[in-house]
Amino acid sequence: MKLNSTRQLVAQLAAQLMYEHGIHDYAQARRKAAKQLCIVDAHHLPDNSEIEAAIRERQTVFFADDHADTTQRLRLLALDVMRELDQFNPHLTGDVLQGVAGQYANISIELYADSEKEVEMHLLNHNIPFQQSQTTATRHNKATPRFVLQHDNNDIWLTIRPRNSRHNTPRPNDNTTLRRASLVQLSELLEDH
Repeated sequence: MKLNSTRQLVAQLAAQLMYEHGIHDYAQARRKAAKQLCIVDAHHLPDNSEIEAAIRERQTVFFADDHADTTQRLRLLALDVMRELDQFNPHLTGDVLQGVAGQYANISIELYADSEKEVEMHLLNHNIPFQQSQTTATRHNKATPRFVLQHDNNDIWLTIRPRNSRHNTPRPNDNTTLRRASLVQLSELLEDH
């Protein structure tokens, strides 16, 4: 089997695992797909963009009608949560924004606050049930605070970033894909679709 076709096969299986079985992590889906296909050589493993392309292809072939509704539903849910947390300058990121989310996708929202306590108090004061967790960031190997809200089959991940860091993120231009969407940008995106 050629290298390219092996990568495609792993990417397609990883896409299926993510889209249909609720795996949210690209690395986990890639490892599981490779294990199921008995592939041990890392050179045969696709990168995230190849898996994302396979997800888009899968959506087009198998879920064209349902996918648009799923994306719309998840983006509207994100919009509601972002409105509730507007004081923290929320930004939607990840698969829901990119339009590659399956029905079990997590909704990823970045919040900007002086402290995680500030967000926690807001959630408590508004009787919003949540769980607290942390994710290990790749830069500086530092744990990032995260709150998880649950809505039906979807978790809403609220990642807390320092308030002053929101100015450090690049703005998209005509040649780049929108990787973060503010409340206004998400509203515009929903109006366009």
